[in-house]
Amino acid sequence: MATDLRLKEGLPALTERIVETYEECGPINHLGHSPLPSYKVVTEILGDIREILFPGYGRRQDLHMGNVAYHVGDLVHSLHDRLTEQIARAFRHDCKAKELETDFEGDAQLIAIRILESLIDLRAVLADDVRAAYDGDPAAKNLDEILFCYPGVAAITVFRIAHELFKLGVPLIPRMMTEYAHAKTGIDIHPGATIGRRFFIDHGTGVVIGETTEIGENVKVYQGVTLGALSFQRDESTGELIRDTKRHPTIEDGVVIYANATILGGRTVIGKHAIIGSSAWITRTVAPYTTVTIEDPRLRIRNAETPASLNGFDYQI
Repeated sequence: MATDLRLKEGLPALTERIVETYEECGPINHLGHSPLPSYKVVTEILGDIREILFPGYGRRQDLHMGNVAYHVGDLVHSLHDRLTEQIARAFRHDCKAKELETDFEGDAQLIAIRILESLIDLRAVLADDVRAAYDGDPAAKNLDEILFCYPGVAAITVFRIAHELFKLGVPLIPRMMTEYAHAKTGIDIHPGATIGRRFFIDHGTGVVIGETTEIGENVKVYQGVTLGALSFQRDESTGELIRDTKRHPTIEDGVVIYANATILGGRTVIGKHAIIGSSAWITRTVAPYTTVTIEDPRLRIRNAETPASLNGFDYQI
């Protein structure tokens, strides 16, 4: 179809109308000389950290002990510079809102170094997570399959990186990282959550773990599990949500939570080695070594091939 040039004559006016909304709807603009962290760069940083954490499972698969030091050294130097830049951007934006001034680049560089140092211990923690996935899933044939294919391991890897940044007080970037993992895996883990070693999310899609959740060691959860808030308190004078309170549950060591269970509330504690059955709705503490299930529902089946006396009717089993 031929382009009608007369229609294009209205584009400058349309542009002007769009730009006018930038003042009317200011809270969803970021127009200024202080750039925000780059989503593209942050996700690239995650990819390079994964190259260090799991060498040979990413872009570079011809690694051996003779060349891996050079490869990792190149990544470390690049990550130092990019982490410093992105963290400084996050601090500058956060402090601008609070009208504070500080040495953003200097603080960011110190944090970048600490993040890179944390990868040493993080590898040991992730090795336990990968082993927990293998030990907890009889369908897993080997550790390679888990590292290549398991969304739960991918999500927990990003979470553990983001959590290190969160603990160091870095704004915005930890959440960018975990939301990237959320989009990729369907698993939503807030970077502020506390999660112990040997954590395994089986299947994973739809899992939600809130900011103040505390999870012990050797915990296993299945798809659709929600560890969420029961309600949100509001300030009586302003009506604003009260933040920075314990809103999400505590899950102690050795707990298993089956598919689509929902556990809510900052005062809710699931005691060690408890088992929470599928689709359970829990808002109060469960004692250790307890099994919680909902009553078995009755199935109602309509079968077109039943005898004439039953044809067209429901029956229960």
